[in-house]
Amino acid sequence: MPKPTKEKFVIQGTAYEKPILCDLTKPFQHHDKNLIIFCHGYKGFKDWGCWNLMADKFAQNGISFLKFNFSHNGGTINNPIDFPDLKAFSENNYSIEVNDVIRVVNYVKNEFTYFSNAKIHLMGHSRGGGIACIASSRDLYIESLILLASVSDYKSRFPEQSEIDKWKENGVRYVENKRTMQKLPHLYQFYQNYVDNESNLNIESSIKKFKGKTLICHGTMDLAVDFQNALNLLSWSNIGSLLKLRTNHTFGSKHPWNENNIPTALDQIIEKSISFLS
Repeated sequence: MPKPTKEKFVIQGTAYEKPILCDLTKPFQHHDKNLIIFCHGYKGFKDWGCWNLMADKFAQNGISFLKFNFSHNGGTINNPIDFPDLKAFSENNYSIEVNDVIRVVNYVKNEFTYFSNAKIHLMGHSRGGGIACIASSRDLYIESLILLASVSDYKSRFPEQSEIDKWKENGVRYVENKRTMQKLPHLYQFYQNYVDNESNLNIESSIKKFKGKTLICHGTMDLAVDFQNALNLLSWSNIGSLLKLRTNHTFGSKHPWNENNIPTALDQIIEKSISFLS
């Protein structure tokens, strides 16, 4: 089978926005009917684990697949893997990530004329699933949502009030990335931005507003985002379906992933998603 084609590009920023690094994987014989835009999760990036293999498989089945790094995920244009830019990481918040998705969708519509009539689908993993839900309610004409181990609420994921008070006093709190051994900084503005924009960052109201169909894929062994989140999302979806798997938060994948095969659980999700889109 001929290999899919892949092109990288950068959506330039403004005085108030950082650039967004993207890659687009297209079928060998180009199809412009369906495009998935993938939103990575917390402490993630577009080239994490199996995401490139996943993009290839969708493209081999006639579905174009666009991945991008959130503008403040801690990567840079020249070093997009892991977190060389901790200043940018510290300045990230949910509002920026929602705006990043809007920037990507609008760029695709304006710059890639062959997608002008394509159905655009948002796929998100973990925190990125919640961002995809919120973005879907922003008049972007999204056809469907595919949610992978998605969170269903951001408020409940903040620490206890005593920890928030300490965060406010210090101005910053740190989360350890056990893989890279980095202390990742979060400025207090991350919490303040959520409080100031809570109604606009509500996943429940966003997915209730979304009129398209939603596929929710979640593992019962997920220790990072409890399976109850999937049941919440399913109950709020207008046209929802659930793929329940006996697997973990990353569907058997990890980073780095040095094998050529896709883990069974993730492969099941891809197969289900292909049939879901057709």
